[in-house]
Amino acid sequence: MTKSKLRRTISNWANPGDMEEHHLRKEYAGSSRAGHVSIAEAPDRERVKLRGALRTVTLRPRAGIPALEAELNDGTGVITVVWLGRRRIAGIEPGRSIEVEGRIGNHDGVRVLYNPRYELIP
Repeated sequence: MTKSKLRRTISNWANPGDMEEHHLRKEYAGSSRAGHVSIAEAPDRERVKLRGALRTVTLRPRAGIPALEAELNDGTGVITVVWLGRRRIAGIEPGRSIEVEGRIGNHDGVRVLYNPRYELIP
């Protein structure tokens, strides 16, 4: 194994998150599907279509109302997706690819998409 090849291999081991982000950008943000934008480029308070993979899915009540909360990542950024009044949605789980559509808001400095339309990506 040459020295540069060894360095690349060690670099990949040292930064597995970078490789994952690169893969997500290539898979979702690089998509040329009509109407889709990357999370980093998505404007607030305008209807957008986003694609990505769910990093986390948690049940987090808001003001006494059940809310299913998930982090959507496309490699360019992360956005919180919240379905109010839901404890669980079939197919919504960490690692799942999903397409969402809605308006991005801002809650306590965090970009949030409330009750979006969604489609599970096979």
